[in-house]
Amino acid sequence: MRHKLLPSLLAVLSLTLVHETNAADLPVKWQITEGLKAPESAYLDKHTGFIFLSQIGEGGGKADDGDGWISKLTVNGKMVKDKWVTGLSALKGIRSHGDMLWVSDIMRLVAIDIPTGKITKKIEIKNAKFLNDVATGPDGTVYVSDMVAGIIYAHKDGKTSVFAKGKGIEHPNGLLVHDGKLYLGGWGKNLQDDFSTDPLGRLLAIDLKSKKRTAITKKSTGNLDGVEVDGKGGFVVTDWRAGKVFHISSKGRAKEILALPRGTADHAFLTDKKWLILPEMLEGRLTAYDLGEVVK
Repeated sequence: MRHKLLPSLLAVLSLTLVHETNAADLPVKWQITEGLKAPESAYLDKHTGFIFLSQIGEGGGKADDGDGWISKLTVNGKMVKDKWVTGLSALKGIRSHGDMLWVSDIMRLVAIDIPTGKITKKIEIKNAKFLNDVATGPDGTVYVSDMVAGIIYAHKDGKTSVFAKGKGIEHPNGLLVHDGKLYLGGWGKNLQDDFSTDPLGRLLAIDLKSKKRTAITKKSTGNLDGVEVDGKGGFVVTDWRAGKVFHISSKGRAKEILALPRGTADHAFLTDKKWLILPEMLEGRLTAYDLGEVVK
């Protein structure tokens, strides 16, 4: 009897262990739903220690309606000021350089003075179709992706130029400058009107000096949105359409760590705490997940 029961007991224990490490069971540190309307990008400004959250509002991702705003929060999920900056539209990516916060807003880059919360510049990008994420370089260059057009622009010293374009950058969405490279989350190729692609996109990198391109994930990965480093040589990346979050190793191996409804957008990642600050755009939700058990 003891030998007959042993396989069954082992099977039960095995199922229990799988359940305990299931992505759905990741610890939640805090969550906000009240007052959120299409939260798109969460960004930790390391200089001030605050999280800035872009909210598209009621009009949708293409509406130039002045209904969008930026919220200011603590890393522990306390809302410091909900409508910290208003009068924006379908704003998306956020990054800072010095005291300036840069935000993309459909067809323009918006510069905001962080100490005062005042808009100082609105820079129209000629022929822009769908500006999305923003990254900043150590020299103050601001990079912004136009996902629909398949272009990455660079803005510096009042001038805007094309940094990269074409099918090879796979309709870039998420951007991140790190260690001399611009990392980008490719949405995919052959973009359709419903924003589907075939194939899906990959995590790519472009050397800022030589502009040499490298595929971090060799295989198609997803309709990639947010890109952040994990502090260990890898990356935490979101797939907006599939509602997934991936951990990508330094060798390009992608592992799904979280599966949610469609709309997992541009996240922040706190490398010291291993917290994922994740906007769920279509759910109107911002959640801090503890990834300490999966990002080691």
